[in-house]
Amino acid sequence: MANAGLQLLGFILAFVGWIGAIVSTALPQWKIYSYAGDNIVTAQAIYEGLWMSCVSQSTGQIQCKVFDSLLNLNSTLQATRALMVVGILLGLIAIFVATIGMKCMKCMEDDEVQKMRMAVFGGMIFLIAGLVILVATAWYGHRIVQEFYDPMTPVNARYEFGQALFTGWAAASLCLLGGALLCCSCPRKTSSYPTPRPYPKPTPSSGKDYV
Repeated sequence: MANAGLQLLGFILAFVGWIGAIVSTALPQWKIYSYAGDNIVTAQAIYEGLWMSCVSQSTGQIQCKVFDSLLNLNSTLQATRALMVVGILLGLIAIFVATIGMKCMKCMEDDEVQKMRMAVFGGMIFLIAGLVILVATAWYGHRIVQEFYDPMTPVNARYEFGQALFTGWAAASLCLLGGALLCCSCPRKTSSYPTPRPYPKPTPSSGKDYV
């Protein structure tokens, strides 16, 4: 029963992480304009995501521009896009595989070992998806740090970490944690010993001795 609860907890954590990865990919706040410097302008907020760049005015008006040309984007943005999409697709596959192996489901009840292996396999796919998302977000964040501390970057063109980047890191952590818990439901190897052969019981003597 405890193993089933651990398995369910792992699936829920990994599923929430997968949803967080989708939200992080869709949000435009991957990097926000840094107000470090002498010229501080708080009338507008500039932020950029994987698919668009937006400007938010102090009046509440938001204007966004979608990136039109794919080839005109830098390699970091293209790689981050691809890795996030791959991570989301892997998470979707892991959900279907792990659902089949959950103990609370009626699928494959006749083969308990194979059912547990499906749950472990789904957990491994969740681990791979979490690693892919973590690599994508860490790579993008490293590029932001490089550009921020680059002396050739103008002060008015520096960015900092956005909310979507933190969401991606949290999503990757949940996928890794949930996948690890699912892998803990691996069936233990039980040593098989041959069943002892029953010895025949001695028949009681009839009390008659023959010479």
